[in-house]
Amino acid sequence: MAKSSARPAKSDKKSSARSSKTTEVEVVEESSGLGFDGGVAIVCALLLITALVMLDMEMGAMGKGMFFKG
Repeated sequence: MAKSSARPAKSDKKSSARSSKTTEVEVVEESSGLGFDGGVAIVCALLLITALVMLDMEMGAMGKGMFFKG
């Protein structure tokens, strides 16, 4: 059976040392648009306001609404 060495060959050491010195870093900017979380928050707020207005409209039919009084 052949022995396998855990150490890389000398040429591998030199190439890995060169590549580690010349590593490039890419700078990525975040998009400034509205994200998923912001969109969900806006939709939930609009649904809550709509539900409150509709509930007040129904209460207004009985004469107890804040905005609608019938």
